[in-house]
Order: sequence, then structure tokens, then C-alpha cells
Amino acid sequence: MCGIAGLFLKNESLEPELGGLLAGMLGTLCDRGPDSAGFAVYGATQKGRVKLTLRVPADADVAAVEQALSDATGGKASVTVRNSHLLVALPEDSEQAVRKLLASRFPEVDVVSFGRRIEMYKDMGRPDRVAERFGLASMSGSHAIGHTRMATESAVTTSGAHPFTTGPDQCLVHNGSLSNHNLMRRRLIREGIRFETENDTEVAAGYLAWRMQSGDSLGEALEGALSDIDGFYTFVVGTEHGFGVLRDPIACKPAVMAETDDYVAFGSEFRALADLPGIEKARVWEPEPAKVYFWERPHDGR
Repeated sequence: MCGIAGLFLKNESLEPELGGLLAGMLGTLCDRGPDSAGFAVYGATQKGRVKLTLRVPADADVAAVEQALSDATGGKASVTVRNSHLLVALPEDSEQAVRKLLASRFPEVDVVSFGRRIEMYKDMGRPDRVAERFGLASMSGSHAIGHTRMATESAVTTSGAHPFTTGPDQCLVHNGSLSNHNLMRRRLIREGIRFETENDTEVAAGYLAWRMQSGDSLGEALEGALSDIDGFYTFVVGTEHGFGVLRDPIACKPAVMAETDDYVAFGSEFRALADLPGIEKARVWEPEPAKVYFWERPHDGR
């Protein structure tokens, strides 16, 4: 079943409200996916620095992890604790050293997301409570996507919650079921793509990563999914500067979008959009089957 919420802000003055608006959208979709939830928020950048979102187990020595990160970056890493996750901002040229450190000394710590702008958090439990645990309502940024999961294809675990990372500053959430995900998984493993769960959505994320590593744009990768990925699905993808939507050619999974001068919003049901500011004046429509939609803010091309 599952629920998807996405919000892309055109109006920069709304950025402080982004987290609160998305939290409300996810809370409305609790009954579409009470098993687990997750979200990705695209916030401010810092020149020459990248962000890693890390998930640490409950019995981890967080102080030891923080000290090791500080040592590996010459004291230039900043760490923000958000419940079971750590948001780490560090110099771009120290990312690989930090990854090697984590793999060797703290293999139990998972890298959830990485990039210049993305922060990603996910956990088991009701979506409204997950959002509260991580403080979503206080987060700001230009756009965000979230997911409420009702597990049908794999176990209910934190690792199996959406979103799934597809590359730097990229992630994907999915509503539906993929029929050829095991075949596609084997194909992608031969191409060097690694997987951590049995979730079919991770296969879709891996597919996009593979296509884009091969030189495709996100739009070209999503177009390729229409011929290579079988099943019924709605994909919502976050990137550094925007977000995209794709429904399968049959489009049997529910989806609705709304656009105003201030934002573009996506919801699995209209009620997820009903409390957005100015929704009464929005253009509201159901995205067409097999059509790639993408919105992006102007940027310098980096």
C-alpha cells in the first residue's frame, strides 16, 4: 500500500516551513504505511563540505565515533545527533578517509546518505512518531520527499524503510510492487551494484544509479525504467536541485500533484496535500502514466 509525500518549494521564503509541512503530509498518510517511515530533506550547502547521514545502533559508543571523526578530519567535522542518526558535515577531501575509518573501526555504523545537501532519516514505527523522533518539523530546506511503508515484499526493518540512496544527493521512494526485481538484482550485481536489503525498491534505486553511472541523465534513467522494470509502481526521486515523478504505464497506484507559484507537491492521496498553504488555488492533477515529471531550481551546474 504505502504512502508518498513530496514537496518542492519555488518560493525561498517558505524554506523554514519545509519540515513542518512535510511532517503534516506524512502524518496524514500514517494509515497507508504504519510499519516504518523515512524522509530526505535538502538543506543548505557549505562550500567545500559534504554531509554524511549515519545510522548507529542503540548500543554504539557515539562519543567514540565522534572523536574518531574529529581525528580523521583534523577537527574539522561537525556532528549533530538526531535520535539514532548522526548528521556529519566534513571537508569534501576527507570523505573517503572517513568512509575507510567507519568501515574498519565501526562496521556497525551505516552510511544512510551522502552529498552536498541531502539529509536522510528512517526508522521503524508510525510515520508521525518517526518524524517527531528526528525533529522533522524543525528542518528547513528547498525540497523534501518522504515515505510511509506497509511492508509486503520484505521484512519490516529500519534498513528496509524508504528512501533508498541512488547516489550523491539522490534518493528514491516507491509505492507498488516490482515483478522482475530479483532478475534485475542479479543483473545489477554483475554490473557492480551492491545491495543491503531484499527490498524491491532498493533494486529500483540501484537501477537508477547504474544508468546514471553509465552517463545517463536522471530523466534518461527514468525513461529506461519504463522498459526495463516490470510491475506497478510510482517512483518519486530526490536530487540535489529538484525532484521527479514517474508512474508505470498502467498507473494503478494512486497519485496526485498540486502546483502553485510557491511550490509543487506530490501525495499518494489528496488529503496529504489538503493543509498546504494556498492549496485552494493550486492546479491539481493526476500525473499521467509513463511520463517523467521533473522540477528543478536554477543552479550553477556543480
